[in-house]
Amino acid sequence: MKKAALLACVALMPFMAAAPAMADDDARDVEELIVTGEIKFRNREESAAPVLSYDLDYFQRFEPLTAGDALKRVPSVTFLSDVLESDGARMRGLDPGYTQILINGERVPGAGADRSFFVDRIPAELIERVEIVRAPSANRSGDAVAGAINIVLRDALAIEGGYLRAGGILLSDDKVKPTVAGVWGGQLGAGRLLVGASVQGRRNPKSKTSWRYDEPGADIDDIEIQDDVRNGTDYSANASYVTPLGDAAELRLSGVFVRTDRTQFETSTEYDEGVLEPGRIKTTNVNPLDILTDNYSLDGRIKAQMLGGETTFKLSYAAINDRQDEYEDETTYDDDKKPYPEDDVFESTKARTRLKDQEWAGALQHKLNLSDRGFDGATLEFGVQAVDKTRNNDVSETETEVEIDDAPKPRPQIPGAYDPFEAVPGGLNRIKERRIDPYVMLSGAQGPIKWEAGLRYETTKVTVTDETADDDDLRETRTSYQFLLPSVNVKIALSEADRITASVARTVRRPNFNFLSPALLEGEYGDNDFLGDPSLKPESAWGGDVGFEHRIGRRGVAGVNVFYRRVSNLIELVNTGAYSDEAQGNYDDAIEDGDSPQDAAGELTSFVLTAANVGKAEVYGVEFDLSTPLTFVGLPDTGVFFNYSILDSKVSDAFGGRRFNDQAKYVLNVGFIQDVRPWNAAFGATFRKQGASFGRIVGEEVTTTYGADLEVFLEKRFGDSMVVRLIGSNLLDSAKRETFNKFNTIEDQMDRSFDEYELERETAGPVFQLVVRKTF
Repeated sequence: MKKAALLACVALMPFMAAAPAMADDDARDVEELIVTGEIKFRNREESAAPVLSYDLDYFQRFEPLTAGDALKRVPSVTFLSDVLESDGARMRGLDPGYTQILINGERVPGAGADRSFFVDRIPAELIERVEIVRAPSANRSGDAVAGAINIVLRDALAIEGGYLRAGGILLSDDKVKPTVAGVWGGQLGAGRLLVGASVQGRRNPKSKTSWRYDEPGADIDDIEIQDDVRNGTDYSANASYVTPLGDAAELRLSGVFVRTDRTQFETSTEYDEGVLEPGRIKTTNVNPLDILTDNYSLDGRIKAQMLGGETTFKLSYAAINDRQDEYEDETTYDDDKKPYPEDDVFESTKARTRLKDQEWAGALQHKLNLSDRGFDGATLEFGVQAVDKTRNNDVSETETEVEIDDAPKPRPQIPGAYDPFEAVPGGLNRIKERRIDPYVMLSGAQGPIKWEAGLRYETTKVTVTDETADDDDLRETRTSYQFLLPSVNVKIALSEADRITASVARTVRRPNFNFLSPALLEGEYGDNDFLGDPSLKPESAWGGDVGFEHRIGRRGVAGVNVFYRRVSNLIELVNTGAYSDEAQGNYDDAIEDGDSPQDAAGELTSFVLTAANVGKAEVYGVEFDLSTPLTFVGLPDTGVFFNYSILDSKVSDAFGGRRFNDQAKYVLNVGFIQDVRPWNAAFGATFRKQGASFGRIVGEEVTTTYGADLEVFLEKRFGDSMVVRLIGSNLLDSAKRETFNKFNTIEDQMDRSFDEYELERETAGPVFQLVVRKTF
């Protein structure tokens, strides 16, 4: 009923008010936004909180396809994605679960087990600006240990007029994918309406090669050659309506829908001893994956002048519906090297994932100006925010295995060979979270100082229901936790050009969903099993940021920021002391074969692991950013961009010290844009390089490096209504390289007794876009 009511409100929004028409002062002419001859730079934010703000103009000339592509150009954001992918944003290099992704200032559910939202699901055409929020304020959720990324979508006050965007994307395999989009904003009845839609072809053809050895320095065991093509279409639609309600209130309604329809098709062949000949084939594998993901959100809010101040009522609904169907067919060949010899084995697995994560959120907030109450320049804000979240997860699979007859056919036909789908361990569960978070925040300005101080109290009740748990008592469990989260932000103007920012705050990170499932997962980490803990508590962190910012001329800005986080209740894998299913089975077999208990105990080498709140960790770094025209050297039509972040951390695990898993050592972005006014043209380039990262869990260690990435654009403007751009990306054919150390047991990992040592290299070729934008 709640969802239906909100949908009805959005559908009726053009007819909901009969108040006088709103002024258009806030809306920008669409020509100014789309067909521009002026270079755009980072905004200089005036709020007390340390926020870096980038309008779409900052990114648009490089025509990013998604919000993820745009975020590659801002400070301290890294990715651990495949080549040409920008999905899980890692602010300050930490896991995506440490970064809070907001859309229009509101939380959104994601499909990731670590609660992350893939930013490549948001088309860039929807974006008004991107905000990098380095430290939290009390009026926002505290799930932001690394910081927050607020993706602000265009609303009804954004533009006056409309535009169409059309173009094509040429991939390295000579395939072309179309892209088309349109947006219109203007007066409608008593208020203003914005509507937009886009259809965007997506394709990413990649090649991957793996070299495998028994251990470092050994002779090669095999080589795997893999092709991976990700092909699909993204669809999006959005609407926003803003209208006055009488003389003292305003209604805002908005809705966003994004669909990702994608197929990932992987094929691979393993060659014995690295000899790339048909007679040395060990296995062949075909692995198609069909993905259909819908993200949608509806938001309604009313702002009213009442009770001596401004009151805001909010109600929103956001959901992700993720459906995946995966097939994996693998043929294993016998040692006699015949093409399809007798006794060779064909295995086929079907997996089905159905995930729906939905959140209802509401808020009641009130803001009072205290100047007329004897506190000059001060504002008091208080309120309560509530979230009702339900995550349903259904993962099931079936498989079959047959022997191949000696016949020259590509694969056996096995009608009816599959059993019915069955839920995998941990694959049939529901997680409910209910949060009620009151807060109070006082802010103000006295002379050169702007400040805000707040206190937020987050309360969470969690219910985990898992139908696959072995212990009936664990099939439904309940837990709760509370956190008091203070925050203070200060901004001090030293002069017209210089200012200092300082922040101190406490934040939290809630546990991964897969760590909460009380189902036993056999062989999850090497030979070790894993059993989740539904009573797991969040991590918490105290942190601070100190920054200095200098204005360069009228439009330029340069800054440096130092950050530190101290994380408590760090969630790590620990040994329960219980033996794994495989170890116990090997022990029982040895006893049956006549071994003594003392001799059979040599089989007890792997264990049941769990996730637990143990230890502490530190995260720290320095962030530099520069965005300025070169007017001071006589080049006003040349703009340069530079940001460089040095990232580090300290964590202790069962094997010693390390950084946070997969935290890049640095990330560098540098670029320029040159306007050529006499020709109504422009060109520019950006260069990006991300440092190496290392990750270690029980059973596996991986070091990842990326090559440099170069993008360029050429632009030609035709009058005030049309612009044509040619963009080239991945021009250096950037490669992702990974080194895997794999072990069966914890003891093997400590002794460096390898199960396998693997080197992997993934590449994808250059990509070119041709885009035309036309305003009307």
